[in-house]
Amino acid sequence: MKLSVVIPMYNESSIVENSVREFDGYLSSCKGLFDEYELIFSNDGSTDGCGEAVAEYAKTHPCVKLVGYEKNRGKGCAVRTGILASEGDIVMFTDCDMAFGVDVIGKVVSYLNENADKDVVVGSRNLKSDGYEGYTLIRKLASKAYIRILGILGGFRLSDSQCGVKGFRGDAGRRIFSNCETDGFAFDFEVIMTASALGYSVGELPVKIINHRESKVRVLRDSFRMIRDVIKIRRRVKKKFKKEKAAISGG
Repeated sequence: MKLSVVIPMYNESSIVENSVREFDGYLSSCKGLFDEYELIFSNDGSTDGCGEAVAEYAKTHPCVKLVGYEKNRGKGCAVRTGILASEGDIVMFTDCDMAFGVDVIGKVVSYLNENADKDVVVGSRNLKSDGYEGYTLIRKLASKAYIRILGILGGFRLSDSQCGVKGFRGDAGRRIFSNCETDGFAFDFEVIMTASALGYSVGELPVKIINHRESKVRVLRDSFRMIRDVIKIRRRVKKKFKKEKAAISGG
């Protein structure tokens, strides 16, 4: 079994050298969970040289790969680019700053290995009482408010959407992301909506942030943008798969 781990990055020169060593070191030390792996850094148009740092490391570590594009487009595009470039039987993504640690990789793989009925696993900070431990009050309130809005506007039924840890069976992940279009932070919602529309079974895994760093989300600016995107996503996904179902029925 091959594992693909996708790491989106944008101007991460201050941490990327440590991150690539930590992720690669962890993956090379726990091969009992899988036979081989690839660590894919997806560069979201960075301008600070972090892509070059990964490329240099990859010269002597063939399991590490670099993909990306020149102009910054957003985390959703970076994750999508990495997932679609993957080859693993299981594919997942997590954050470059190791916000959820490196052990979360093993937890995602174990979850999918132990739950054969699940195609997708979503990390959730709301399944245990310590999920938001260390968050500032405003970040915690903003996150919970956004999830509540997703339920009202988007029909969202899981306990968390924006957590930066998600895993997929490889073919399911690549199929889901090939149907996604959102480049910004609302891409997580589109991924879950699309997975459900395609008939994939989604489970949840409790996680918590252990490495806190200033969020790149700007609460006021990005919240309105994300709400707007949620409305667009729901309409687009429903319309797209309604047409596909109609085409199948008609055929």
